[in-house]
Amino acid sequence: MADMARKKSTIVRLNSQVRLMRSSFAALERVAPAVGARWAERLWFTVPPGSRRQPIPEDGAPFEVRLRGRAVRGWSWGGPGPVVYLVHGWGGQAGQLAPLVRPLVAAGFTVVAHDAPSHGASDPGRRGPRSGDIIEFAQSVDAVAALHGPAYAVVGHSMGALASVMAIRHGWLGADRLVMIAPMVNVLDVVPVFAGRLGLGPRIQRRLVRRIERAVDTPLGAFDIAALAADEGWPPLLAIHDRDDAETPSLTTEALVAGWPDAKLVITRGLGHRRILRDPEVVRTVTDSLVAHADRVLAQPA
Repeated sequence: MADMARKKSTIVRLNSQVRLMRSSFAALERVAPAVGARWAERLWFTVPPGSRRQPIPEDGAPFEVRLRGRAVRGWSWGGPGPVVYLVHGWGGQAGQLAPLVRPLVAAGFTVVAHDAPSHGASDPGRRGPRSGDIIEFAQSVDAVAALHGPAYAVVGHSMGALASVMAIRHGWLGADRLVMIAPMVNVLDVVPVFAGRLGLGPRIQRRLVRRIERAVDTPLGAFDIAALAADEGWPPLLAIHDRDDAETPSLTTEALVAGWPDAKLVITRGLGHRRILRDPEVVRTVTDSLVAHADRVLAQPA
């Protein structure tokens, strides 16, 4: 009863804060949209508080890599089989993908996962504590891959899928297979969702986009997996998305798969954006897909 009362109190407090924030942005839209855009920019780069930290399988070997002098921490399991990288999403942490570790190791893979900068056990990123951006996220994926070697597959959740694609496109990471679970396909699709939650008007929203692009020195249109799919050389893709996902729309993944050279789409229902990672059928689908296409590499002697 006490726990339930605390949860209700927290929900009421958060709802009150959201209402106050929305009314403040509504006022700034009318009288000071530039001020509203600066405030919205800070919120955009703020890493949201994660859900309860998921435990890491205890037999993982911890590791650390440096990114601009800051520690990025992770874990590896199994070996010496082909490497599968697990990449969490924005506001997440490596433990969210822990249900995949045991099945993949049992199948003969080496599994590697890490916490992105300003997430989980890793140091704050270049923007300071609880702040980050997609470019630094992708660079952390690349730094981890530089330590553990070429990937057989990369499994990315939400922004982790986009970060993995950016690391493949612009860094040293490569992969024979890609798995995207509830992927963030295009950052521009996220802007109106973000704006809707905060109650940002069009004047603030336009200025916000410009401020984000200046901050990362890249047009937001460049963060679009579907646009990159037209390039040659992409590995086969398995995409899994829940129809009831309230954070990343499944329709964008359907469009992505339609334009990907070699892709399979699995649609689930009732799992949402995060519970999909713990669903036994989703775990089995990912594992079976990677095993089915890795007979040759798994059969090679160590």
